[in-house]
Amino acid sequence: MGRAIRTEDDARRVDAAHAERTCASCGRRMPDSAGADAKWCSDACRRHKLDDTDRTLERTIDELLDARAVTSSICPSDAARAIGGDDWRDLMEPARRAARRMVARGEVEITQGGNVIDPSTAKGPIRIRRPR
Repeated sequence: MGRAIRTEDDARRVDAAHAERTCASCGRRMPDSAGADAKWCSDACRRHKLDDTDRTLERTIDELLDARAVTSSICPSDAARAIGGDDWRDLMEPARRAARRMVARGEVEITQGGNVIDPSTAKGPIRIRRPR
């Protein structure tokens, strides 16, 4: 499980740190070894870049959150199911990547057990919600 954030100040620090240096593909924090102008955290992310599916998942997450109460959250599987049909499971990691990129831009928060967590270290089930 990711590290739980205990206060709003902690959440802001994690958000600010995450937004400073995140991979353009997966949304995780950049490794310290990455150069100052690096856009991707790995060769795999550099090769993947962003495609139409990635952008569609981000739009779908936005639309699903807009359709719910301000205090509600969604699961990445909700977005994957909305666009993936029977093959939605193949879209789970891309949906998590989309959520991490949206966290880096300050559009959403990722939670576990109701606590905002660092998306770069999140393991296991997560929820996506609007920042509070």
